[in-house]
Amino acid sequence: MRTAYLDTLYEIAQKDKRVYALISDNGAIVYDRYRKDLSEQYLNLGISEANMIGMAAGMASCGKIPFAYTIGAFLAYRAFEFIRNDVCLQNQNVKIVGTGAGEVYSALGPTHHSTEDLGGLRALSNLTILCPASPLEVRKATLASYKHKGPIYLRLGTNKEPEIYESDYEFQIGKAVTLREGKDITLIGIGSILKDVLNVAEQLRKDGIDARVINMHTIKPIDRNIIIRAVVETGKIITIEDHNVTGGLGSAVAEVIAETGMNARQKRIGLHGFSKGYGTYTQIKEMNRVGIESIYKEVKKV
Repeated sequence: MRTAYLDTLYEIAQKDKRVYALISDNGAIVYDRYRKDLSEQYLNLGISEANMIGMAAGMASCGKIPFAYTIGAFLAYRAFEFIRNDVCLQNQNVKIVGTGAGEVYSALGPTHHSTEDLGGLRALSNLTILCPASPLEVRKATLASYKHKGPIYLRLGTNKEPEIYESDYEFQIGKAVTLREGKDITLIGIGSILKDVLNVAEQLRKDGIDARVINMHTIKPIDRNIIIRAVVETGKIITIEDHNVTGGLGSAVAEVIAETGMNARQKRIGLHGFSKGYGTYTQIKEMNRVGIESIYKEVKKV
């Protein structure tokens, strides 16, 4: 995902001198090509995430298009006040790019895990939140962020996510993608964990369970129509996220179902509290009951 983002931003910035890459020390090496060829459109603000967001807001007020990039946990938690007051309250055209979504930085522990970012940022007015699930989708989401006028939070994994799309497709902010049709139950996921969700759907097929899989790449504004259709056609909804169950994807989907007054059985699969443990991403997901086997067992119960 990271390479897809950097390559796409590089292409955009070459064509539009209003586009700037801002980083907070994190990611300096991976920006080598960008820094070499587009040095005047690159700023390293050091380990000062809040200052980076404040500066980005100022640049946007002067007609620039800043993409402010660092670890998502440091942006969503440390710089929250600046995101709220300088970017969202002023409705500035700032693109906030957080890498290491969920527990992707597995070996670095819970201080580096972005597992409550959606819960906090989803409450901010004017902010669009994108959670792409694969390299191709990162490219499309980055291009869409550039074209969108207003604040964006672009939530990325790292650089090891497999591609989940076999062919090109149309990406629209606020329009989810059905990755797999199904009539018995609907699985809704976001980000890096969607590959696991697709694997679970294949296991369920062998059990005679026809599972629909939806990629909710935009958390805000959420695609209400695709949720309502899934409730009508399958009745059972399971949300799956590498994030706390409070305030994230599960909460957003539950809000839609509750407001429509529809009768549906929903299960939220995600973290219940802070993440725990250290290890590979696969190990950490299993430790926190959001790995493939854990997801499979929970879906079978429903």
